[in-house]
Amino acid sequence: MSKTKTPAIAILFVLACSLVGVSADAAERPNVVLFLVDDMGWMDSTPYGSQYYETPNMQRLALQSMRFTDAYALPLCSPTRASILSGQYSSRHRVTSASGHRPAAPPAASPYPDKAPPNKKFIYANSQNYLDLDLPTIAEVLQQAGYRTGHFGKWHLGVSQKHWPDQHGFDVAFHAQPSPGPPSYFSPYGVHPDGTASGRHHVGTITDGPDGEYITDRLTDEAIRFVEAHQDEPFFLNFWHYGVHGPWGHKQAYTAKFANKTDPRGMQRNPIMASMLQSVDESLGRLMNRLDELGLTENTLFIFYSDNGGNVHSRTYDDRKIANVKPGHPQYETIQDWRKWAGGEPPTNNAPLREGKGRIYEGGQRVPLMVRWPGHIAAATTSDAVMGPIDLYPTILDAVGVKPPPNHIIDGESLLPVLRQTGTLQREAYFTWFPHLVPAVSVRQDNWKLIRRFEPHPDYPERYELYDLRNDIGETNNLAEAMPEKVKQLDALIDDFVTETDALAPKPNPAYSVATNPVDVTDGLVPRSCKLVNAEGAIRVEGTARLPFLGTARVRLQGPLKLTLVARCDSRGTGQVRWKMKGQENFPQTKQGVDFEIPAGKSWQQITVDLPIQGQPQVVRLYLPAAASPVELREIRFENPQGRKQAWDFSGVRP
Repeated sequence: MSKTKTPAIAILFVLACSLVGVSADAAERPNVVLFLVDDMGWMDSTPYGSQYYETPNMQRLALQSMRFTDAYALPLCSPTRASILSGQYSSRHRVTSASGHRPAAPPAASPYPDKAPPNKKFIYANSQNYLDLDLPTIAEVLQQAGYRTGHFGKWHLGVSQKHWPDQHGFDVAFHAQPSPGPPSYFSPYGVHPDGTASGRHHVGTITDGPDGEYITDRLTDEAIRFVEAHQDEPFFLNFWHYGVHGPWGHKQAYTAKFANKTDPRGMQRNPIMASMLQSVDESLGRLMNRLDELGLTENTLFIFYSDNGGNVHSRTYDDRKIANVKPGHPQYETIQDWRKWAGGEPPTNNAPLREGKGRIYEGGQRVPLMVRWPGHIAAATTSDAVMGPIDLYPTILDAVGVKPPPNHIIDGESLLPVLRQTGTLQREAYFTWFPHLVPAVSVRQDNWKLIRRFEPHPDYPERYELYDLRNDIGETNNLAEAMPEKVKQLDALIDDFVTETDALAPKPNPAYSVATNPVDVTDGLVPRSCKLVNAEGAIRVEGTARLPFLGTARVRLQGPLKLTLVARCDSRGTGQVRWKMKGQENFPQTKQGVDFEIPAGKSWQQITVDLPIQGQPQVVRLYLPAAASPVELREIRFENPQGRKQAWDFSGVRP
């Protein structure tokens, strides 16, 4: 797996070293280890406050490191990984989503799709699904400076061989494709849990071990082997675990232990995730122990980090989803296993942070970060410096005394003054660009965070959200309306950021038809899986996918509430009202939903639904049986016992 330099390459290597400022004795430079965990949330370890997960080695590392309380990643993994390797914001390097397991898109005249459906207001740019080969990665710069470089584990920055780690500066690469991970955590790694082969997954440089070998352990074996082989020369170990990402392979003996454990906080309760975290923690301990045994700890910059916030949405199967997965399906055994041990629980809980992976709230992007370098970083210290993956590139180069490559834009800033407690970060603000899932951009300046959505969403209809994270870490109190000047100031920073990084902002969709979308989403009522069409004195809800609904966060009334609908439908159907409260990351499957019936007929029906809501709901969803037959609405009205109302009257609508 190692590449041997020819004499010609060696000459070029020497010239390159002179360009990046290599000293005569590169061997004096510190080693660098980047230990990256996949989907590990801010609260998923003992040093960050978990009372359910058991991570003694992470706790040991924290006592030897500076621990960051306000470290950020991107809400999904690939953008974070690309930013680590390039030192650039995702808006600049163009890897904005986790699509690195898909074939590289052919060059196009425009990164935007040619068109969008008429019910979409905007056209969003596609994410680049590989890391640009023209970007000088941190591995390439270190390689040119005399470092031996090794990548072990998840890549997710290009599925084709021309985009693999060895094309980005790594002498050694031990990884699987597609990069979300092999279908099994146990050898043979190219075989699904149900025993069916999956050759398309068994691509890369990972080889099978003994039957039942656990991939977390195998990666650790390979990483330690790399350290041992290069203990007498400076090395860069890029150790990117598959855990704790799906398919959630776990050691059942560990899982059984956690199945009988209760979190005193009442928040984290998934024994499978606890089991996987224990295995990752053991991996960390083995690597730390071997560095100690080889006498390398004192001269190694060790970085522990996660690629995005904890996963709070996956594997929450309801009966309808489980019914679609029959015996013989590749995921059947995984699902049965998950039900047995986790009872449908999501992988983790990020409380007190809001939501998780795939969202721009703190739970989706605030992550653990610990940095150790004996003699340079004081042990058992903490920092509230706001940092992100863009900062690791300049930090590593600063620490090892290598100049950045010329003409390469680095958005990040060296953390060394913070780590050495000799200074602070000088940038004005830190940004997160995330034009996917629930598209938005955010800015963090001091304790203030502003979220700007490109368009309202049924669960998040407010275009601007402003939070004081010092006093509201859970992002429960949107101050945007109360502090318009602060919104204006931070919004101007976002404008400058978009311009500076040449961000691909969404473009207006020329095919968008107001006639087929009569309800202005700024009124707080947002359609999903359906479109709204003008009718005579009403709107007609036409389903475009399964489970169409109208969502709103404008029901600012204290429950219990009464919902009144004036509706008609050609065929009888069942609808449902569901809600979630502040502090709830997802819509609960039970207790917070009420069904109702819409009779068939041409005449208008008044339907009343009592909603046993305790307090003020954060988001309400009105599911309608519009997938089977269009539903016409003349009025939607919520009312509390005191007579306060939130209503939408469509009686004045005309075709």
